[in-house]
Amino acid sequence: MSIFGAKACSIMRFDEPARELVFEAVAGEGADTLVGRRIPSNTGIAGWSLASEEPIAIDDVLSHPRFDRQVAEETGYVPRKLTVYPLLYAEDALGVLNVLDPSSSAHVGLADMEVLGRFANHAAVVLASVEAARRAQALLAQGDDDASPLLRLTRAIDSLEGQQLDAALKTIDSLERLLRTAAE
Repeated sequence: MSIFGAKACSIMRFDEPARELVFEAVAGEGADTLVGRRIPSNTGIAGWSLASEEPIAIDDVLSHPRFDRQVAEETGYVPRKLTVYPLLYAEDALGVLNVLDPSSSAHVGLADMEVLGRFANHAAVVLASVEAARRAQALLAQGDDDASPLLRLTRAIDSLEGQQLDAALKTIDSLERLLRTAAE
């Protein structure tokens, strides 16, 4: 918020199985009630940015065809200007970063988008880490209390099939990439 002098900012995580965007972090207008709130992932400008994996800056959202005023009103804040940046990690769209009503009276320019893009890259890494930790925690919770964490993880993976197995393997891959990156 302080970088852009915005009225509000939020990070929304893409819950792929539910096909929803979930408010994970919110600051500014409407922050009190939004964390955990869900909207369909194909909704509005945020949904478009997620699906296209493209950032977008709009100076007059009220006249934009993709703007969903009803959803904005339900959040408790209807912006005039909006900038949305997709949170991309590896080959996945993890969510979006929203900047609502930046203080600048001018159009959000390329330099602003570059700064937002850098912040979005960091936010995507954090979101990927949080999601990987959540998935690992859920897998470990399925094991025996007496077994080692590695043994419980192995047992949990052995019991999975189909999409659950794919999700578990994707989680392990994400954790491995994060650990290798941190070690470098």
